Amino acid sequence: MEHSLIDIQKRLIPDLVQIMQKRYLILQYINAMQPVGRRSLSGSLALSERVLRTEVEFLNDQDLISVSSQGMSLTKEGKDILESLDRVMRDITGIDTLEKQLQKRLGIQKVVVVPGDSDESSWVKSELGRACASTMADLLQENNIIAVTGGTTMAAVAEMLTPDFGKKQLLFVPARGGIGEDVKNQANTICAIMADKSNSRHRVFYVPDQVSREIYESLIKEPLIYDVLNLIKSAGMVLHGIGDAITMAERRNTSAEDMEKIIAGNAVGEAFGYYFNEDGEIVHKVLTIGLQLDDLAGIDSVIAVAGGKSKAKAMRAYMKQAPSSTILITDEGAARNLVQG
Repeated sequence: MEHSLIDIQKRLIPDLVQIMQKRYLILQYINAMQPVGRRSLSGSLALSERVLRTEVEFLNDQDLISVSSQGMSLTKEGKDILESLDRVMRDITGIDTLEKQLQKRLGIQKVVVVPGDSDESSWVKSELGRACASTMADLLQENNIIAVTGGTTMAAVAEMLTPDFGKKQLLFVPARGGIGEDVKNQANTICAIMADKSNSRHRVFYVPDQVSREIYESLIKEPLIYDVLNLIKSAGMVLHGIGDAITMAERRNTSAEDMEKIIAGNAVGEAFGYYFNEDGEIVHKVLTIGLQLDDLAGIDSVIAVAGGKSKAKAMRAYMKQAPSSTILITDEGAARNLVQG
């Protein structure tokens, strides 16, 4: 029976694998948060100051990190090593296998898993953003219209876009109205940041997150709104988050009557203003102007980004409704929980 080098190392020198994992995490954190101070690094990775000092000295001696008064950053060699380590660590931790299992279980096009749990480590959200940017780069054609929802995870994606994307003549549009949510997490704000980071264009869509039927009918006839709606419907790519039902309902200042309906329907997940129970059934829908669940079937690339063990139930519920073309980008915390359920 043949063993891979990694399997042999695990058996003969288990310490080596543990040390490699520890140094990988340090490099990963510095890469996500650079320049970063030692205290922040120690707290986030739960390593003692003494252990961290030794590791930092080693990485500095190897010319993998540079240390300045601003904090620690990766050198070019450090970035190269981290890229090579990514592939090795995916094998060691079984992430490759986990992705395949999840893709099959959820019945979607692809699953990308990043190490860590964003519930426990805030920097993992940056890694979700980085993985989404990388996936987008692989999929984007020329002159793409990209529809984007709001939320903290989408804001993390925005921070990871680079000027290279601008060569593809992109236009970012909010997937739906978002006035009423926290400004920094509104789709309008996130589209503006995405356009700025990627040297691209964006359109704003200043309509309320929730409207009455009368206002809805009136607003969709407005020429500017009609124009943006057409852009949204012709998007070639959608980027969206998945929310915990109650958290999202509270964030939207949902009326007592609708909140009762959401709770009575045992809603656990939310996406695009739809609330889902554990069986993936829609128990409540907010009347929003913009992209609807049915529209996703006609869009080439649908990328859902969500992480953290606490979001697993919401993700599982939504995935029962998600189009098969969906690419899910998540973290290890959520993925291990999803694969068990």
